[in-house]
Amino acid sequence: MKNRTFEPKIISVLREGYGLAPFLNDLIAGLIVGIVALPLSIAFAIASGVRPEQGLITAFVAGVAISVFSGSRVQIGGPTGAFIIIVFNIVQQYGYDGLATATLMAGILLVAMGAMRLGDIIKYIPYPVTVGFTSGIALVIFTTQVPDFLGLRLEAVPEHFTDKWLTYAHHLPTVNFAALLLALLTVLIIIVWPRITKRIPGTMVAIVITTALAHIFHLPVETITSRFGEIAGHFPAPHLPKISLGLVSHLASPALTIALLAGIESLLSAVVADGMIGTRHRSNMELIAQGIANILVPFFQGIPATGAIARTATNIKNGGRTPFAGIIHAIAILALFLFCGKWAGLIPMATLAGILVVVAYNMSEWRHFRKLLKSPRGDVLVLLLTFGLTVLVDLTVAIEVGVVLAAFLFMHRMAEITHFDIVEDDGKNGRPHEYAGIPEGVEIFEINGPFFFGAADKFRDTITSFKKKPKVLILRMSAVPAIDATAMTSLERLIDACEADGTKTIIAGVNRRVFRTLRHTGLTERIGTENILPDVQLALARAIIIVDGPEGRPA
Repeated sequence: MKNRTFEPKIISVLREGYGLAPFLNDLIAGLIVGIVALPLSIAFAIASGVRPEQGLITAFVAGVAISVFSGSRVQIGGPTGAFIIIVFNIVQQYGYDGLATATLMAGILLVAMGAMRLGDIIKYIPYPVTVGFTSGIALVIFTTQVPDFLGLRLEAVPEHFTDKWLTYAHHLPTVNFAALLLALLTVLIIIVWPRITKRIPGTMVAIVITTALAHIFHLPVETITSRFGEIAGHFPAPHLPKISLGLVSHLASPALTIALLAGIESLLSAVVADGMIGTRHRSNMELIAQGIANILVPFFQGIPATGAIARTATNIKNGGRTPFAGIIHAIAILALFLFCGKWAGLIPMATLAGILVVVAYNMSEWRHFRKLLKSPRGDVLVLLLTFGLTVLVDLTVAIEVGVVLAAFLFMHRMAEITHFDIVEDDGKNGRPHEYAGIPEGVEIFEINGPFFFGAADKFRDTITSFKKKPKVLILRMSAVPAIDATAMTSLERLIDACEADGTKTIIAGVNRRVFRTLRHTGLTERIGTENILPDVQLALARAIIIVDGPEGRPA
């Protein structure tokens, strides 16, 4: 069978045959998702610290690119809430040119990750880390929307989380009740509307109703136009973004965070989609698609983009089954942007705040968070630390620390399940038949589990507990699936010590992987291939020859 790892799903769809019936399904789904994505794209852009039209431009450019190159049949791409924190921080510190540089770097990283077939590896980021930073992002998004939700009159919003809430509390008497009512009405409509119909998006209904109320009754609330000016109703010509080489080193870590977020969210979305329609995505091609999209968007003043789980699910629920639905969704956004952009400026900021509060709630994964609190203490520590660092420090730091801590916990657990036992009598380990007739002067040492640097100290501590120096030491390694360089060094030092004491070493039961490692490091030649045997019985027979033969006699 031909390997199609790097074939976009749209090519597979065209090869299978694409007719009128699936097109009509994709058309309906694409139009509905486009309507859903329009206010979200504006809201994500504003919350990220850029102009509203930049979110719409991103939704079109990235939406088309991701659908054309995606490894998933139904992936919908565009700006998402996951990027809000990191994008806002980059824009505040380095301006849009810094964001363009970081997005371009992230795109190149994603393409490289896909080309190197790292699509499966990125899935191994621990679940407590993912839930921790996702829930942290949700809380930060909610926090940033409080001023617009309440209509607070603030001259400036502090940068840090705790300072924000102290400022909000201090300015609570300035609440604009008209803005608060519009925000609450927005949340209520989004929650209740799906019970009436799911064909028309609740977010769009909320926008139409609240915008109309604000305009008809001349409510004293801030709108997109009053804050940002009119939304530009034209699509920008592509131009080379201003890439500052001096910022590259400073933006390396944020760019890596953008790449990881894009990779994680898009692959999670693809997995969810697979479960809904019974297909299998191509993870490496999916990463390449995300990379291409993030390379393109800076040329149109866009912001980072990835696969969006909620919009992808909406696409599937409305009948979308091929990448053409994603392309149609992007075209719908472009048409609305070009022909209705000026009307979007009438949307109250309180309405967008209400939408983002619902987005934050859906992102929070509070049920999974609560469930994880009942996990082992190490996982709870990773969850809370990642969550706390996301909220109080920085998303980049949170992911880095969370992954590193989770890796250390994994290594500790692996070291705990690796056991080293000295076989002292025939009844050891409940397997007397295996060790029957161990001759005098022969000791058997068992290694059970991964033999790696995390278990090396335990190995050294156990091996030094020999009460006497044997003539032959048998190392049984049949239960060792793998060995690393640190463990090899410990093994070499043991063999050095044995040689100094006149003890011969025999290794029994190594698998092919471990044997290759021993051979590559030259240990097989040093011990002698005749002393590396497939099982403990042959090792005992070899030990008897050494003890009774010339090798075992004193010189």
